[in-house]
Amino acid sequence: MKRKEQLDQLREMEISELREQADALKESLFRLKFRKTLGVGETVADIRREKRTLARVYTLITEKEAAAKQA
Repeated sequence: MKRKEQLDQLREMEISELREQADALKESLFRLKFRKTLGVGETVADIRREKRTLARVYTLITEKEAAAKQA
């Protein structure tokens, strides 16, 4: 999925959905790090992608919470 499409999809989500997405990404990141430790496959790029997506989700959560406070 392209970054722009992914960002649009994340922006459409509610805060609760974003929190669920963050939990899923954290679990996925844990599994990827575990696989890297075991030496199963090349996962460095996957880990980097998951970390960036998780950071985007956290940023959107913060933005939506700030907007809710102002409203």
